[in-house]
Amino acid sequence: MQRPFYPPEDGGACHVYLLHPPGGVVAGDRLRVRIRAGEGAHALITTPAATKMYRSHGPQASQGHRLRVEPGGILEWLPQETILFSGARADLHTRVDLIGDGGFLGWEILCVGLPGSGAPYDQGSWSQSFELWRDGSPLVLERTRLGREPRPFRAPWGLGGFTVVASLLCATSHPEAVERVRAVLDAPTSGADELVSVTQLRDALVCRYLGHHAERARRCFVRAWEVLRPIFADRRACAPRIWNT
Repeated sequence: MQRPFYPPEDGGACHVYLLHPPGGVVAGDRLRVRIRAGEGAHALITTPAATKMYRSHGPQASQGHRLRVEPGGILEWLPQETILFSGARADLHTRVDLIGDGGFLGWEILCVGLPGSGAPYDQGSWSQSFELWRDGSPLVLERTRLGREPRPFRAPWGLGGFTVVASLLCATSHPEAVERVRAVLDAPTSGADELVSVTQLRDALVCRYLGHHAERARRCFVRAWEVLRPIFADRRACAPRIWNT
């Protein structure tokens, strides 16, 4: 972890970059990340580059994130995408625990294979979960598990042939949040090569993306974040400087 950056938000959120020097996760690796935003704290966590899950001839690799936000705290979890190389056997898990009125917005973007480089994901297995809890009660539970059977990758009830799958979760029940997000996403993301949805659950807003381009997914979620940040954090969006490099 690099030193915390307070500029460009003077008096605002602390920006923190998580680094993984090896540049990728190989067979048998187990990465565990624990983050706690204390009472009244505000942190924005991102990564400088994509996480890469390489192929395995047997052992499974895993990456787990446990995020906790204390009362009055705010955590923004905005990592770059995770890339699954063909043959990867990976378990990806993120759990967010909110205590009291703790606030959260976060996303996870998963690229299945590298079809643009002629390396589709045609072997291996992976599971992924993204969970949001408040005071021990679940708000959102997102879970995906796919293996060697090719049908779920192509079927409409699975990935529908798309190679980028992503979710954004925001702990808000603001009555205008969904319409505001839809207003900035409908036109820029319309097209046959991607699908975007925005749903308001009881106490959380969920934005989902299916497509073929990680960069487009990230741009879509950044637009949603720019709209939602003044709502859940009472602060205008301020992008981490690392995103410009």
